Amino acid sequence: MKKIILALLLAGASLYALEVQNTTVKFTAFKTYAKKGVSGVFDKIRVKTQKADTVTTLLRNATAEIETSSVNSGNKGRDAKLVAQFFNVQDVKRIKAKIIDVTKNTLILQLNMNNKTLNIPMSYSIANNTVNAKGTIDLADFMMLQSLKSINKACYTLHQGKTWQDVNIYFTMQYK
Repeated sequence: MKKIILALLLAGASLYALEVQNTTVKFTAFKTYAKKGVSGVFDKIRVKTQKADTVTTLLRNATAEIETSSVNSGNKGRDAKLVAQFFNVQDVKRIKAKIIDVTKNTLILQLNMNNKTLNIPMSYSIANNTVNAKGTIDLADFMMLQSLKSINKACYTLHQGKTWQDVNIYFTMQYK
């Protein structure tokens, strides 16, 4: 009898699998000495995951490829500057990401930008079938200071001469 119950439970477990429904990638960069945030998203993201029995397994080894030309800050003029005066300065067409580890409150995102790969710790929470993660990158770590200098020059007056090199990064992943 125990074997039959165990077999039924295992069969039921294999029928239940989580899969990603929607993913959003957001950033907040900072300008002025008052460190005013400027946020945006990327409209073109390719996410690859495998169906999984747990959220941790779903997250582990999830990958994303982001097209930098799809940056969307809600201001077309700003978006054009971000592409031309930031991403294109160092020929950064894509950003690649892969979750390589997941623990209770932190995940490790392996991020590749400007041919530099770093492991970025991100705090995360799960609620209502949604994973929300937040981390911070330093553009210097990705050798992006040439691009930072370019966008600071292009936006010198608007940024009051200061564009910060730290950028908050976020992703939201809805699953079902």
